[in-house]
Amino acid sequence: MLSPRSCGVGMNVPGPEPPATQPPADDLALLDGLRRGDEVAFDQLVSRYHVTLVRLARLYVADRPVAEDVAQETWLGMLQSLPRFEGRSSLKTWLFRILANRAKTRAMREGRSIPFSALWSPEDDPGEPAVEPERFLPPDAPRYPGHWGMRPPEPLPEERLVSRETRALIDATIATLPPAQREVITLRDIEGWTSDEVCNALAVSETNQRVLLHRARSKVRRALEQYAAAR
Repeated sequence: MLSPRSCGVGMNVPGPEPPATQPPADDLALLDGLRRGDEVAFDQLVSRYHVTLVRLARLYVADRPVAEDVAQETWLGMLQSLPRFEGRSSLKTWLFRILANRAKTRAMREGRSIPFSALWSPEDDPGEPAVEPERFLPPDAPRYPGHWGMRPPEPLPEERLVSRETRALIDATIATLPPAQREVITLRDIEGWTSDEVCNALAVSETNQRVLLHRARSKVRRALEQYAAAR
């Protein structure tokens, strides 16, 4: 989960599932129940993931009512796609892929800027430093060239890290990130997904996922450092 200290436009039908590890045993049990038309299994799935789906839909659409609609469309899409689901990914990541496709289509229809994670490439991205260059001594410094010239500020006390004000700052900073970075940090650090789950859900490589997460976390860290200095 997120600690202040510390991936094209989708179609409505999800594409082929990227390779992934074997789904958890409880996923397999729920999947078996869904295929048998077990309403209890469907209710369990909704109880487990609906709130998360609404929250993740807000990555793409502006309003909560629209996010609720997208989540409802996701459940319908899941039932329609169930015969094609091969179980090579977890139900959670499969649901997210359906949600992202629905949400991106809805956002495009409403004229909202949407993420194009699949188009992001580190080769085409000039990159950005994780730490401001001015914090380091210049190459021609008489002593310790290239070493720290300005040390990072001390971490915020724990009680301030968990404050509403700080959490609001984190959320606001994440909202300003480039779409691909926003997707990755939200899934990894807000929702607590594993690296494999994120790569599977966003169809990005482990390397790209790691780069996006590093950049996103660096920006959140800088915002917290500026907050700490101001306080």
